[in-house]
Amino acid sequence: MFTRQELDAVIKAYDIRGLVDEQITPEFAFVLGTAFARFLSEEREPGTVVIGEDMRPSSDLLATAFADGVSSQGMDAIRIGLASTDMLYFASGYLNLPGVMFTASHNPAAYNGMKLAKSGARPIGSESGLLRIKQLMEQGVAMSTGPIGKVTERNLLGEYVDFLLGTFGSDALPLAGAPTKKRLKIVIDAGNGMAGYTAPAIMERLNVEIVPMYFELDGNFPNHEANPIDPANLVDLVKKVRSEKADIGLAFDGDADRCFLVDEKGELVNPSALTALIAIRELKRKPGSTIIYNLISSHAVPEIVEEHGGVALRSRVGHSYIKKMMAESGAIFGGEHSGHFYFADFWKADSGALAALFAIAELAHCEGTLSELLAPLNRYSASGEINTTVADTAASIAFVKASFEQDYAIDELDGITVQGDDWWFNVRGSNTEPLLRLNVEAATPARMAQVRDQVLALFR
Repeated sequence: MFTRQELDAVIKAYDIRGLVDEQITPEFAFVLGTAFARFLSEEREPGTVVIGEDMRPSSDLLATAFADGVSSQGMDAIRIGLASTDMLYFASGYLNLPGVMFTASHNPAAYNGMKLAKSGARPIGSESGLLRIKQLMEQGVAMSTGPIGKVTERNLLGEYVDFLLGTFGSDALPLAGAPTKKRLKIVIDAGNGMAGYTAPAIMERLNVEIVPMYFELDGNFPNHEANPIDPANLVDLVKKVRSEKADIGLAFDGDADRCFLVDEKGELVNPSALTALIAIRELKRKPGSTIIYNLISSHAVPEIVEEHGGVALRSRVGHSYIKKMMAESGAIFGGEHSGHFYFADFWKADSGALAALFAIAELAHCEGTLSELLAPLNRYSASGEINTTVADTAASIAFVKASFEQDYAIDELDGITVQGDDWWFNVRGSNTEPLLRLNVEAATPARMAQVRDQVLALFR
């Protein structure tokens, strides 16, 4: 039905993603649905799949074709309609069913894709099922002799919001109708993505003032790409936070599973600082617990975790790795420098909305501003992720390694991480493109710039 080359082009390490009408088509979604159903049968998973979709013009048609594929194999499907990715994870955990989310996350409008999960929101990546699903798709559609499954619809938005708010204690959040020490002014840039659907339902339950930006659902992204890791896409939010004299700005990606913060000065909040902030709060609730951070996070994160009595575990980059480590270690929280935050009480899944609520809860109860709250957590100077196109990522990484291995400690958990006396850097290859990703951190801005330029010169 599909060749190995065609499938390899769109089935990535953590999800499925490609160009609509060229790579991701209704036919592709139907065959994926049949393969997913067969995979779930092999895994002895429940016989019902929950399906969510984002606001992209192609998502509804693809979700319909997928549901047809699932039902053709005798499995039932529950369509929850418009959803953020973390709302799909909620549905998978809350109903204890396998699920699929139709989204291309922060990718441009021409793309779409799928994120798959087993029951309980357990991730399906290349090492936990995607390779088997790829094999089944390559074999083609298997005709089922049994009855056709049922496709039903269910709206879970209200239950999703109830669950998020219920994660906090009764006085932790500034709830609507209750007195609060200070009424926060919050600017939210939904980027025309799914936060425009979920954020209003969440924020109307809080005693806060909301300044909405780009809440209109539009998969063509008319204002800017829904990719807040790129500072160019935060320019409008920064201006609005400053002009409104807001307490905090929130930026979500297209499927709203990632959240980035802007402080009251209009400065981007380091995601590692938010990881540390949430870790401190979680360690107060469960002293001595394990916190996971990925290897491009600031070294301040493990330092702060250990200073607050926690155990810090280092992970490679990628949600399937962090979720697996959370399950194995019993960690209560995990943070990635890319803006993904994982919560044990949320089926170990990532939620941009929960991360935003943690920040709001902390800010509502502190005396100072967000920048003052986070100042002790920003200890080092970081380059941010720098991407460089190269002809051969493996050869480039090997060259960098050879340039440093005689004098410095190197580990290869994910790409290579080189540790100096007051600096470190990591270089790793992209899973989907011929790119090298460089992250550098050092004690001072000058030292960081020196190391950054030295490494970049090796492969540019």
